[in-house]
Amino acid sequence: MKKALIIEDSDDIRESTAEILDLAGYVTFTAKNGRIGVDLAIKHTPDIILCDIMMPELDGYGVLYLLQKNPQTASIPFIFMTAKAERSDMRKGMEMGADDYLTKPFDDVELFNAIESRLKKRHKPVGFKALAGDKETLFAELKAKGKTRSFGQKQIIYVEHDHPSYLYYVVKGQVKTYKRAKDGRELSSTLFHAGDFFGYESLCNGTSYTDNAATLADVELLLIAKADFMDYLQNHQEVSGAFMSMLSNNAQHKDEQLLRLAYFSVRKRVAEALVDVAHKFGDKQSDECTLRISRDDLAALVGTASETVSRMLADFKDEKLIEKNGNAIHIVSIEKLKNIKQ
Repeated sequence: MKKALIIEDSDDIRESTAEILDLAGYVTFTAKNGRIGVDLAIKHTPDIILCDIMMPELDGYGVLYLLQKNPQTASIPFIFMTAKAERSDMRKGMEMGADDYLTKPFDDVELFNAIESRLKKRHKPVGFKALAGDKETLFAELKAKGKTRSFGQKQIIYVEHDHPSYLYYVVKGQVKTYKRAKDGRELSSTLFHAGDFFGYESLCNGTSYTDNAATLADVELLLIAKADFMDYLQNHQEVSGAFMSMLSNNAQHKDEQLLRLAYFSVRKRVAEALVDVAHKFGDKQSDECTLRISRDDLAALVGTASETVSRMLADFKDEKLIEKNGNAIHIVSIEKLKNIKQ
């Protein structure tokens, strides 16, 4: 059963509104002032809150402010009730984050329409009022729409100029995206591991892929259809906000790569690449890390020839910064690699 909280200092309006909602099957809680209302909202977490504006002790604006500051109550739909219908009051309430506005006196139909409209839109909130848990639920729902596909090592996932059809999510394994120069050399842009989404830049921009994607090891992916991704992107602020943050981080990462190519020596770039891979795939709590990455893939990250990378790795081994065992590179100290000078 849906729960409704009514915060109203007028006994007649408070009791009559509660009676109407009781008859409609709601469990109602009532408060005669804002302070009691805030306490009841935290205690019972109602599905909808109806609140008067002009009240003693704590007015409706104060109630809304306090409830939005509390993660437990921030996403509850909030409807103001007031006898004052001036536009300035309505504008102030909406700017603060109220979901709707009822001018007293209102009839039963107006009341039910306002409540039902807000409850239907509860999972499509305006602004960033939703709980962090709601975002996780939305992402779980989105991933549940995907289909699982397995890829072997060094297998192509998509190529430049392909038209995107899926959002990809890494269940296990490692993936790289890269550009290929005219002479055939690769320049890697980003590495992805379990828990990462990729391929969303082109979906968000409505363009073909501007890079290639391939596996570094055996990989299990979720392929989420473009239509499902766009539906969640357009209708859920939490999802769109999260992907906006990812896009921003990607742009910053690529800017840093360009700066390294322009100003860092090859020695420094190889060290930075090893540190980046260690942070991406290793144990973030340890200063040591064992990496399994080919010289070609490492060279693509650095933006140089694999022979040059091999020489730098030999130097780092002589300096006791790394140990090599076949294709495995054991970093003795990530911190020392990070502090390598030009």
